[in-house]
Amino acid sequence: MANIVAFKGLRYNPEKIANLSSVVTPPYDIIDETAQTKYYAEHPANIIRLELGLTFPQDTPSNNRYTRAKNYIEKWLEEEILLPEQLPSLYLYEQEFLIQGMRTVRTGFVCGLKVEPYEQGTVLPHEETLSKPKADRLQLMRATKSNFSSIFGLYSDEKRTVELILKESIKGKLPDIDIVDEANETHRIWVINNPEVIQAVLSFMADKQIFIADGHHRYETALEYASEMREHGLPDYDYVLTTLVNLFDEGLLVLPTHRVVGNIKSFSSAKLLKELNKLFDIDTYPDKNHLDEFINELKLRGTKQPVFGMYVDENLYLLQLKDPQTLEQYLPRERSDAWKNLDVAILDHMILDNIMGIGAQERKNQDNLAYSRSEQWVIEQIDNKQYQVGFLINATGVDEIVAVAQAGDKMPQKSTYFYPKLITGLIINNLDIR
Repeated sequence: MANIVAFKGLRYNPEKIANLSSVVTPPYDIIDETAQTKYYAEHPANIIRLELGLTFPQDTPSNNRYTRAKNYIEKWLEEEILLPEQLPSLYLYEQEFLIQGMRTVRTGFVCGLKVEPYEQGTVLPHEETLSKPKADRLQLMRATKSNFSSIFGLYSDEKRTVELILKESIKGKLPDIDIVDEANETHRIWVINNPEVIQAVLSFMADKQIFIADGHHRYETALEYASEMREHGLPDYDYVLTTLVNLFDEGLLVLPTHRVVGNIKSFSSAKLLKELNKLFDIDTYPDKNHLDEFINELKLRGTKQPVFGMYVDENLYLLQLKDPQTLEQYLPRERSDAWKNLDVAILDHMILDNIMGIGAQERKNQDNLAYSRSEQWVIEQIDNKQYQVGFLINATGVDEIVAVAQAGDKMPQKSTYFYPKLITGLIINNLDIR
């Protein structure tokens, strides 16, 4: 089953980088152009230059964002801005963050994960991927032979055995990295290079399945890169930087991903409500200014059966499925039962596709859709006439994600938002360093 390894991670040299928070970023896939420019300006050794370099009109095959990343990492190694670990290590990783006014800690560990085809059943995806991001990441791996943003994986350990092993090994030790990022989230890393501790963790993990929570594109890119390297007679490039979190960790949090819909020709809210009434019981909620109460009611009803929030024409509605038996009529027959029970699948097929005409290709192209984990953002987008209607959904449960993965299925895109995101730049996996 899961084949994980300790590795000699690259870390920023604290003697050269006094403020580590000035050189780290969120994962590349949530960085827009404005943020990219900001990180470039923050520090000349910011990880953005490796992970998501700027592009220029004069770029050529021999001088582009990928070749520049290669030059930067080589330069920073030579100047000892980046230093490799002396011994193969695992890394205990704590993220402390504020959610709904409460301080929460999520605990995991960073390792190298051997990449294998999903069909082997060791590493399981839960989400569909797109080809364009994979092509970009593959070019970067070819140039740098490195992973900068970690895969986020889940494993099952009800007794918290791995956490107990790792925490016992660092008892009384200060973290090797302890920073607060721009989102006021705290990141603490302990480097663990004790061979006995490492072997205990590796042995325990040997029979575990890994469920990819975030980083499907990066994982599939690493798999393709490993295949290319094997064709060149280099078999040891088949591990990818991965942070593993226990399914039973109290800090494991999944937030909902709400939808807003726009660019619908001849859109009529009255017609939409009439069509929805055929499948859903519709309750009008009296006051959009009490959004928290509405969301609490959405959550409460969602414990019993599929229910959605809708915002249109300054009115909030609760949509509750009249007859669960109708699901079979609207959901793809080839999908697993676990998939058919997903709120997001029901929303996509029964409402967006069947009633509003936004099919699979349109959802994939995102011509009519935008997504956010913020309920208030959804309200503002509709009020400002940027979109025509908003749909609020309950978060997908971790148990639902695992069930879909174990059934060999993949969830619709934008089904989950694991919070917080893993930070990029604390540890780099350079596959050339042994």
